[in-house]
Amino acid sequence: MVLLDSEQFLTELTRLFQKCWLSGSVFITLKKYDGQTKPIPRKGSVEGFEPSDNKCLLRATDGKKKISTVVSSKEVNKLQMAYSNLLRANMDGLKKRDKKSKRKKSKAAQ
Repeated sequence: MVLLDSEQFLTELTRLFQKCWLSGSVFITLKKYDGQTKPIPRKGSVEGFEPSDNKCLLRATDGKKKISTVVSSKEVNKLQMAYSNLLRANMDGLKKRDKKSKRKKSKAAQ
């Protein structure tokens, strides 16, 4: 997995969306990141470990290529705005669901 800064992550995410435009999927995950890269042993757990700054780990993959970035709490608003604009620009290729099939199924069930 490639750890990028936030600007590079957004450009690579744009490339992933463009590559998977006609067929394929892009999976995006977001979770809290405490800065630890190795698990804490059960017997020697560190009770006083508190991260000084809350961070988020953003990951994206298309099944072949994986990218990620770590965002501090100070940069979250800036990244959120850029991320939402990116999603709006790249989600116009979604297919609309057929609402008639639901009505037929509900009438057939009655």
